[in-house]
Amino acid sequence: MLHVLPTNEAVSYMGRIDFTDPERPKVFYAGSTVTLRFTGTKAAAKILNHKYYNIQELGVIIDGKQTKVTFEDSCEPIALTLAENLENTQHELILFKRQDATHYFEFLGFDIDGEALPAKEKPARRIECYGDSVSAGAVVEAVEYTAKCDPEGHDGIYDNSWYSYSMITARNLGAQLHNIAQGGIAILDGTGYYHAPTYIGMESAYDKLCYFPEGPVSSWDFGRYVPHVVIMAVGQNDPHNEGNPDNCIADSAFRSRWMSKYKEILTNLRKHYPRAVIILTTTVLCHGREWDEAIDSAMQELKAEGMENIYHYLYRRNGSATPGHPRIYEQYEMAEELTAFISSLGDKIWAE
Repeated sequence: MLHVLPTNEAVSYMGRIDFTDPERPKVFYAGSTVTLRFTGTKAAAKILNHKYYNIQELGVIIDGKQTKVTFEDSCEPIALTLAENLENTQHELILFKRQDATHYFEFLGFDIDGEALPAKEKPARRIECYGDSVSAGAVVEAVEYTAKCDPEGHDGIYDNSWYSYSMITARNLGAQLHNIAQGGIAILDGTGYYHAPTYIGMESAYDKLCYFPEGPVSSWDFGRYVPHVVIMAVGQNDPHNEGNPDNCIADSAFRSRWMSKYKEILTNLRKHYPRAVIILTTTVLCHGREWDEAIDSAMQELKAEGMENIYHYLYRRNGSATPGHPRIYEQYEMAEELTAFISSLGDKIWAE
C-alpha cells in the first residue's frame, strides 16, 4: 500500500481548514473536502477524530457515487476503509465532513494500492456561506419527513452537508465553497441553540478557524481565501433565549443590539472582501417574517452608509415551506433559485 501524506501535492483541499501542522490538517466545518485522484482498487483514510456529540460519520464520493463511513471514536488514529474492489483504473475520491461541530478530525493521509495522480486545478470561482443548520445540511436525509417536523432522537444520522443548498449552489456554479455553517447558531452570543449553556453566536464564530472552545478557538486569516460571493444566511435561530422569553426583534433595545452586530459583521467582511457580492437571506424553514424585514432594513442602512453590491434575497417559499429542516428536495429547490439569482448578476461578479 502507498501512504499518501497530507502534504502530497496530489491531495486537494476545500474549506476553512487548519494547516498549522501541515502533516495533520484539522477539519472543522461541514462541507470541507479532501480530494485525491488515484489508480488502484482500494483506498483508506487515516484520521484522528475528536468527538463531542452524535454519531460519527464522514462522507465519501468515489467516481461520483456517494457513500459514507461510520466509526467509533478513539483517542488513537484510526483507518477508515473508503473503497475496495474497484476496477483497476483511474478514480477520484472525495472525503468530506457531513456534520458540523459534532466532531472535528485531523487528516493523516490516504492509503491506496496504486498511484496518486496530479490534482485537478481548483475552480476559479469562490463562494463563502455563513449559515446555520440548514446551510450545514442538518437532517436533510430524513426524506420521509419532508415538509414535516424533524424525527426525534436521530443523533445526526440524517445530516449530510453535500445536500445543503450552499454546496449544491457552489457545484451548480462551478465554484469553490467555504461553508461556515453551524447548527443552532444565531447572530448574537447568548442566543440561538448552539453550544448550550454558553451559547456561541456568529459574532464570535465568523472570523474563526476553530470556533468552539474545545478546539481550542483560533483566528482565521481572511487573506487565505477571498470569495467573489458571500452568503449571509443567519437569522432563524435568533429568537431563542434559553430560560427567558423569546427575543423579539420588535423590541427596540434588542433590535438595536441585533442590527448593530449584524451590520458590524457585514461591514468587517466588506473590509476583507471589498469587491465581493454580498447576499443576505434566510431559508424556507418556517420562521417569522419580521426577521427577514429586519435583515432588509439592515441592508438598506448599509446601502445608505455607502456599501455596494449587497442584496437581500427571498426564496419563493421563504420562511413558510417546512416546520422541520429542509430535506434533500427542498435544499435543491433553494439551490436552484439561488443559482438563478447569482447567475442573473452576470459573469462580471467572478472577475478577479
